[in-house]
Amino acid sequence: MNDWHFYEPRAGHGLPRDPLRAILGPRPIGWISTRSAAGVANLAPYSFFSMLCDRPAIVGFSSIGAKDSLENIRETEVFACNLVTRRHAEAMNETAQSAAPSADEFKGAGLEAASCKVIECPRVAEAPVALECRLIDVHPLTDLMGASAGAWLTIGEIVGVHIDPAFLRDGLFDTAGAGIVLRAGYAADYFEIVPEAAFSMRRPTN
Repeated sequence: MNDWHFYEPRAGHGLPRDPLRAILGPRPIGWISTRSAAGVANLAPYSFFSMLCDRPAIVGFSSIGAKDSLENIRETEVFACNLVTRRHAEAMNETAQSAAPSADEFKGAGLEAASCKVIECPRVAEAPVALECRLIDVHPLTDLMGASAGAWLTIGEIVGVHIDPAFLRDGLFDTAGAGIVLRAGYAADYFEIVPEAAFSMRRPTN
């Protein structure tokens, strides 16, 4: 039996690239839209993103570095999570680049913005799903010793959900049919959810 590759992250992984983002993946992408207090629209993707609770419906994403999205959310206490699909992948990638706070990433990526219903925030008009969220907390992340990680966990409650009816099948959201894109881990790697990858398995009952 071959020896396992073992490492302690603080001491280095000894591999060409850090494997953790690939191991803990693929991950859904939170395509976060915000508006500054001055009214400038912002749109940026975050792959450290997930649903944290269903009742109440809570989502969270981590910003590595204090970016414009984080500042806007602190100012307005609202944000929207837009679903990234294969047809939006290139536009999503455009919004990943650094831009001045005065820049409108919707326009830069050639995307149409639509208004949310419950909150004052733009959403991606063509995204098959958009989640309107109100801020619960922005939590600075630290290491075991309490030193800053230079990252902030933003937690919000979903207060409104937009679903394109084209992706509702018998009242169920068609995850595979929507072509959702996931972040795979290394610099240019992504996955698309396709019907061939799906399988069913129910939890056992006592």
